[in-house]
Amino acid sequence: MNVKRKGSVRISPSLDEAPEITERWVAEADLRRGNKLVRRGRPKLLNARRLLSLRLPPDVIAGWKASGPGWQTRMAQVLEKSTPKGRRNAG
Repeated sequence: MNVKRKGSVRISPSLDEAPEITERWVAEADLRRGNKLVRRGRPKLLNARRLLSLRLPPDVIAGWKASGPGWQTRMAQVLEKSTPKGRRNAG
């Protein structure tokens, strides 16, 4: 056995050397169900938005930005309402 190799020496910690379990430790610990890591945070949306590169005239962009925070969401709502009939929800 190569003793200089990192992690090659196995030492069993005694109960006195075990870390104290604090609320912070529990909050930062990985949550697992069996061998599967359970992801935290916001769940993935069923109909998530997709990234699109779109070229628009500068005055159009400036007008939307001037309308204040949330301009991208409002622009998406206007585009959704103007989607041609029969084409909605097409992937």
